[in-house]
Amino acid sequence: MVKTVLKIDGMMCSMCESHMNDLIRNHCKVKKVSSSAGKGETVVISENELDLAMLEKEIEGIGYHLLSSHAEPYVKKGLFSFGK
Repeated sequence: MVKTVLKIDGMMCSMCESHMNDLIRNHCKVKKVSSSAGKGETVVISENELDLAMLEKEIEGIGYHLLSSHAEPYVKKGLFSFGK
């Protein structure tokens, strides 16, 4: 699994976060997506890497700007992983 952090300019409120989450869900096969207007980022957990060129175009299409992105392997933490 892959964790991708998208830095996005233009999100101002919870409705902006909702629009961004919907856009990501509609264009990519994801396990989880969450956005934060305060942090200016969207975090996506997916099986495969995202098509960033397509996402940048779609994000621009709804009035936001993709500033940067960072992908890293994601390992799900289990219930008893807190002591490791």
